[in-house]
Amino acid sequence: MSTAEQPSRRTVLAAAVAAAVVSGTGPAVAASGTAAADAEDPGRTTARSVDYRAWTTYQDWRGGAAKGTRAVAGPRPGLVIADPVGTTDYTDPHTGTTAAWEYATWTSPVHRLAVPATEAIASWNAGTPAGTWLQVELQGAYSDGTDTPWYVMGRWAAGDQDIKRTSVDGQTDGRSTVWTDTFAIDDASTGLRLTSYRLRLTLYRKPGTTLTPTVWRLGAMGSDVPDRFTVPASTPARAGELIVPRYSQEIHAGQYPEYDNGGEAWCSPTSSQMIIEYWGDRPTPGQLSWVDPSYADPQVCHAARNTYDYQYQGCGNWPFNAAYAATYPGLQGVVTRLGSLTDVETLIAAGIPVITSQSFLKTELTGAGYGTSGHLMTVIGFTAEGDVIANDPASPSDAAVRRVYLRREFENIWLRTKRYNAAGKVVSGTGGVCYLYFPARPGLRRRRALASVGVC
Repeated sequence: MSTAEQPSRRTVLAAAVAAAVVSGTGPAVAASGTAAADAEDPGRTTARSVDYRAWTTYQDWRGGAAKGTRAVAGPRPGLVIADPVGTTDYTDPHTGTTAAWEYATWTSPVHRLAVPATEAIASWNAGTPAGTWLQVELQGAYSDGTDTPWYVMGRWAAGDQDIKRTSVDGQTDGRSTVWTDTFAIDDASTGLRLTSYRLRLTLYRKPGTTLTPTVWRLGAMGSDVPDRFTVPASTPARAGELIVPRYSQEIHAGQYPEYDNGGEAWCSPTSSQMIIEYWGDRPTPGQLSWVDPSYADPQVCHAARNTYDYQYQGCGNWPFNAAYAATYPGLQGVVTRLGSLTDVETLIAAGIPVITSQSFLKTELTGAGYGTSGHLMTVIGFTAEGDVIANDPASPSDAAVRRVYLRREFENIWLRTKRYNAAGKVVSGTGGVCYLYFPARPGLRRRRALASVGVC
C-alpha cells in the first residue's frame, strides 16, 4: 500500500464507517445460517468482537459437501480434485483470453458466528501447480433471516501464467458489498448483521490432465468492531524482540511499475517476505531468474509479483498475501483481527511476528516521518517500556527498517475504525487487521498462543 496520505483505492470499511506453541524448531525470541446449508459446526471463536473459523483437518475436509473433490490425509491434510463434475469456460477479464477448465467443488458446513458480524474476510492456503487455480466464495445469512448472494472473495493462483489472480468488483445486493477482499454490511447502524456463513471452493484444472490444486486451510474472520476514534490503552507486559530480516520497499521505487507502480507501494509483500524468511523460507534462484540481476533483494520483487491483484491493481490484497506466504513449504497464513497489543505480546513471546495494517497522519506516529492512507509493517517485539519494535518497510534502506514507535500511538492507529485524514474528513481505519504466518505444524506453545487470539 502507498505511504502517501491520499485517497486509497481500498474502500474496505468505508461504507460501514460512514453509515454509522513448546515451539519445535524455528526462530527464537531474543532476550530482554441458510436453510439449504449442510449441518452446522460448533465453530471456533475468540471472546472478543472477532470470530475466526478455519477448516484444516482431514475430518474438516470430509465434513463438507464435496462434488468431485476428496479429502487427503497425511501430515498436512487437504482437499484435491478427484473426479471433475464438469467443464466450464472462463474468460480472464485482465487478458481477454477464454479457456476451458475442468472443475470440482467443496462447500463448508454452515458456521454460525458467535459474533454477528458487520464484516468478514476469507483467507486460504493452497498449492496451485501450473495448469490449475481456485475460486473462493462466501454466502451467509442475515440477522433478518434472509440470505446473501454467493460472493466471490478471490480468484487465485500462486503464479500468473494461467489466470491473473483477481478480486471481483461490483458485488452487492444493496445491503452488503464486497470491497476487494472484505464483505461489509452497507449500513451497520440499521442493526443488520451477518449471523452465519459457509464457504465454497471451486478447484480448476486444464481438461484432460490429472493436475489438481491442493487446499490446506480455508477460513474466514467475521467481526463487529465498534466504531471508535480511540481505543483503550493496554498495559505493557512482556519485553523481547524477534530477529527478523529487514527489507525496505523504498529501494525498489520504480522497479516493475506494472505491479502497483513499483516498490514505493510494496509495503504488504515486503512485510510478508520478511516473515517468510524469518521462518527460513525464500524463493529459489530459478524462481528469481526473471528479476533484473542488478536489483537488490530480488525476493521482494518476487513477492510483489505473486501478491498482485489485477483488479485492485495493487499488492495489498490481504488474503492474497497470506496465500502467498503459504505457498512456501511448512508455512501457513491467516488474516484476522486482534484486540490489543497484549495479543501481539502473547504471539511475540511464542516466536510469532505480526504484520499489522494501519493508516495515520504524519503527526500521529512519532518518528515515522510520513502519513499514509494504508500501510503494512511487521511488529517484531517490545521494549522494556512497552513500546513497539517494528520492521517498517517505508524506510530509505534495509538498515533503517527497524523502528521503535510509542506504544499508545501505535495501538491507537492500528485498532481504531475511524480517523480524520489530512483534509479533516472522517475516513476508516482497519480495526486491528493483521496477517499471521506460522509453521504448518506449530508446537504446543505456538498453538496455545494462536488459540488465545482465536486462531486454530
